Amino acid sequence: MKRFLLILPALLLSAVLYCHPWKPNHYVIIDTDGGIDDIRAITMLLASPDVRVLGITTSGGALSHENAYIKVKSLLNSLYHEGVPVGTDISGVYNMEEIAFALQTEWGREDDISAKDAPDNLELISFLLEAESTKISFVCLGSMRTALNAFRSIPAFRTQVKEIVWSINESGYMGGFNYRIDRDAADALLKQEIPVKMVRNMSSRQGNLWDDGLIEDLTGIKNPYASKVSSFFGDETVWSHSFSFLGTDEMVSVFIHYPSLFANKIRGSISESIPADIEGIREGTLKIISMKTIEENQVIKELPLDPEFYFDDLSPVVSEIIERHGVEEWKSGIFASEMHRHLGIFEIIGVKMGIRAREYFNTGVDEFRAVSYAGSIQPMSCMNDGFLVSTGSTPGHGLLTVRNDTVLIPMVDFTYLGRKYRIKLKSEISTKISSELKEINFIYGLDSNIYWELVRKNTIKYWRDMDRHDIFEIGELKQ
Repeated sequence: MKRFLLILPALLLSAVLYCHPWKPNHYVIIDTDGGIDDIRAITMLLASPDVRVLGITTSGGALSHENAYIKVKSLLNSLYHEGVPVGTDISGVYNMEEIAFALQTEWGREDDISAKDAPDNLELISFLLEAESTKISFVCLGSMRTALNAFRSIPAFRTQVKEIVWSINESGYMGGFNYRIDRDAADALLKQEIPVKMVRNMSSRQGNLWDDGLIEDLTGIKNPYASKVSSFFGDETVWSHSFSFLGTDEMVSVFIHYPSLFANKIRGSISESIPADIEGIREGTLKIISMKTIEENQVIKELPLDPEFYFDDLSPVVSEIIERHGVEEWKSGIFASEMHRHLGIFEIIGVKMGIRAREYFNTGVDEFRAVSYAGSIQPMSCMNDGFLVSTGSTPGHGLLTVRNDTVLIPMVDFTYLGRKYRIKLKSEISTKISSELKEINFIYGLDSNIYWELVRKNTIKYWRDMDRHDIFEIGELKQ
């Protein structure tokens, strides 16, 4: 009996972990110098549900810290992750010549992006370490200058950061560009007690990571991250540079997920990991970009995407909805509608609202503490069901409060990393939907079958046609 009681907590813990596969295993802050391989490495980390990118800092290297900031912001904006914070090395001095190819490479639209109002790297790191209690990996895709400055200046960096993961040259760190950017910073940090995991690039004898087969496989993956990497290889100038196809900083992204694919040498607090299973690394790369790094569901293995699985009025638009709005919105819409017991317009609005809020910060579920102003009176209150399903911010988890003591509007205030934000359905859209529902109710009444048939028909139309990126206002509430 005593032995059983000792084992029981471990069994319960493993069960809890299995029941919460959404909890990422890796919380990271990324530092980048804007190299062309960084767009792929960062995109992979953003794609993985098993990684939470808390923020990104930029430092000089392949590009100046200002231009690296512009590249990162343009990437995040293009993926609709506008809420992921980005900092830059405001006090840094950049004495190198920028790599022209890196400057020409498009990460996203750069219109109206400037580093002049960016937070300082150390200010951002300090905020993130205070806001997040989970131990963090600090990922260096360029030099170790930012990591060293943070180590020296921010006391929490020594206790909250569990490791530094650094991308280095195939022959070792001293032979690589990332070391040459700031030798003194690397030498100084490697003398400290903080664990440093150095991850080597693939060697030339191992061939290209991005061979024809891997690039072709990308085209079969239907998500924004695969599209981003595919568009990189769709640029004709990329094909004129052999460096574009090598396995460089992407090795860090693969290593974080699948360290067993590397040969690991450990000396004290410093380890060096060398790519070993190249085919496994290619498979891991695809798995990461496919967002298949965790088991997502709790009861069913997979929700069918085959249109024939669904009722006749919905099946013609299944593929179109998934193509336009993604699998995550589709799944949340199906689960919410089954729980809600009918397809409702405000319920689907709530689904879109929750997915947009998560997308804004690139978070998983159960990460928002939310206050809804949709109240408890139908039909607007139906929005709450859609929002709680798509975000996991449920009353049962203590994460959703519904207010009835104010003007009822389709709006939610939510807190993430200690800051409060608001997402609101645009007024003209809310008015249009409410007017339509009132008119149908006036003509047919809530108890008539035709009322619910028309609501279902309109809901399917709105689900298909309404782009969540266009129908909401979202921003931080200054406290």
